[in-house]
Amino acid sequence: MKKLINRPEGVVSEALQGMAALHPELIRVDEAAQIIVRADAPVRGKVGIVSGGGSGHEPMHGGFVGPGMLDAACPGAIFTSPVPDQMLAATRAVNGGAGVLYIVKNYTGDVLNFEMAAELAAAENIEVVSVVTNDDVAVQDSLYTAGRRGVGVTVLLEKIVGGLAETGASLEAVIDLARRVNEQGRSMGMALTSCTVPAAGKPTFELGDDEMEIGIGIHGEPGRRRVKLAPAAEIVEMLVHPIIADLNLEPGERVLAFVNGMGGTPLIELYVIANELAKILRGHNISLSRSLVGSYITSLEMAGCSITLLRLDDEMIRYWDAPVHTPALRRGM
Repeated sequence: MKKLINRPEGVVSEALQGMAALHPELIRVDEAAQIIVRADAPVRGKVGIVSGGGSGHEPMHGGFVGPGMLDAACPGAIFTSPVPDQMLAATRAVNGGAGVLYIVKNYTGDVLNFEMAAELAAAENIEVVSVVTNDDVAVQDSLYTAGRRGVGVTVLLEKIVGGLAETGASLEAVIDLARRVNEQGRSMGMALTSCTVPAAGKPTFELGDDEMEIGIGIHGEPGRRRVKLAPAAEIVEMLVHPIIADLNLEPGERVLAFVNGMGGTPLIELYVIANELAKILRGHNISLSRSLVGSYITSLEMAGCSITLLRLDDEMIRYWDAPVHTPALRRGM
């Protein structure tokens, strides 16, 4: 195992210390509670937005804390759900009196622990509502989930809903938009290599030099099938056609296209994928209205990519375009 670390057991805490040292104008890190909070939280009269999950998927979620996106993030150990005490601490830290929205990826541990935290917050008279993302079309159930996994749409939802919350919108309005974004987005990913969890010291799974996994999960879960390596054009077809079919996208509709790297894929290759995706969308007369390309929801150093399409409406476009200033995503500020 070759990694830029000191000790496997110190990776998460040392990374949080690094974030705090480099971005003090945007975030503060509570090391005791192991949470990341926007520097000016709580913002009075604003719906607080909290997300979280296992570490190893950076910049999600901690890199998205700041004005226009998340108010707090709860990082668990690598590929391990955070605990309810973290979530409750984050809820208290961002509670500005307008309620709190939890954005939860559909992984069993995340869902159960956020539910428990919401119950604890309710006992303190903090109104909390959860929206669970479940956009992965690859598999219905997996090693970590009942139902579809929450993946790429989570990033888009955090940005769009974060933009609305920044305006002082009500909890009801924020929840409605969050649910609509989740309903209108679908994703699918693939892997060229496995990844190595520092504490394990060896790859999570094995792939032959001439193999790839289609429909992989962000923790290295098995996908739809293992096939021989293919050109980028064929890979994109395997990923995007199930998404278009599942969304029932029609000619003339607008989408946001998100081409995401899994951690070990260079940007030049992601743009090759993006080019093939654009060709397919043109062929279906689907308007590529907005886009995001880069490594935003990763699986440590896994090589591979995922594609997410989000059917857009005017409100989603407005808040996607809204200013945001976080360690990992910034525009308009």
